[in-house]
Amino acid sequence: MMTNRQWRLAARPEGDIRDSDFSWHEEPLRSPETGEVAVRVLYLSLDPTNRIWMNAADSYMPMLPLGEVMRGGGIGVITASNHDKFAVGDLVQGLLGWQDFYAGPPSTLSKLPSIPGLPVTAWFGLLGHIGLTAYFGLLEVGKAKAGETVVISAAAGAVGSLAGQLAKIQGCRAVGIAGSEEKCAWLLELGYDAAINYRTENVIAALKQHCPNGIDVYFDNVGGETLEAALSLLNLHGRIAVCGMISQYNAKAPAPGPRNLANLIMKRARMEGFLVSDFYPRASEAVPKLIEWHQQGKLQYKLELVDGLENAPRALRRLFDGSNTGKLVVQVSQQS
Repeated sequence: MMTNRQWRLAARPEGDIRDSDFSWHEEPLRSPETGEVAVRVLYLSLDPTNRIWMNAADSYMPMLPLGEVMRGGGIGVITASNHDKFAVGDLVQGLLGWQDFYAGPPSTLSKLPSIPGLPVTAWFGLLGHIGLTAYFGLLEVGKAKAGETVVISAAAGAVGSLAGQLAKIQGCRAVGIAGSEEKCAWLLELGYDAAINYRTENVIAALKQHCPNGIDVYFDNVGGETLEAALSLLNLHGRIAVCGMISQYNAKAPAPGPRNLANLIMKRARMEGFLVSDFYPRASEAVPKLIEWHQQGKLQYKLELVDGLENAPRALRRLFDGSNTGKLVVQVSQQS
């Protein structure tokens, strides 16, 4: 029988993620039962939400029990099927987990069409949950319009880098906040009007400089002090789309909230959190546009591939120390 290697959740993180929070297991791969499929995992998506899933509390999904395979989104290929809607060779995307193979019901899986000119990894870097988050977060939740100023935190990340380019496509002024000079330079290459290095610059002062007419839309990926800075410059009827708060995920105690939330009242502004899963039924609205803009050269994405399932825990930490740019993906096996 084939061996299935797995990372399982061994402990709840206290602060930063450690290797000891995971345990390595190897077990025989079981055959799919009636109504089930077996999937060979090709790629794993590493996302800030992985850290949320490790906590001892339900979130937008049930808490992951200790000892279970680490939850994670993946792209894979069907290797065996006892389900009438999936065939051997189908490319699929869903919650495959941190393992070589998934065997079970295909309840979270969706088939991936082949798109000429795009590799399958584009479903992590340009399309899929990343592209839909940027698209609907900016245009549906943030309601960005031509002529407005849009500020994006974690702007050199997978979602942020797309959101800024989408803002430019809409005719907005785009200002990105990132954590290194290299990342800021890349944002300018993508078409951002300005980029702020939060590690070396005073964020409020830099926002005042680069947003002389205030902020109409703030696409928040980090929370904390950066959210407070954006709130201070929010325009009348401004919008804040809360995509994530990665600066808080490893905190051992809740961080103080922004001290200026009253600005939402004074500016008659709106602050709204969202989950990309709410927009999955509308994916057909966004995907053709994202592909078209990419083919026109207006929308670029960057993928950082980490080779080997064994390196997944170490790679996940890169999301929180700021050492990655663009979309971080673990390659588990070869597609062919």
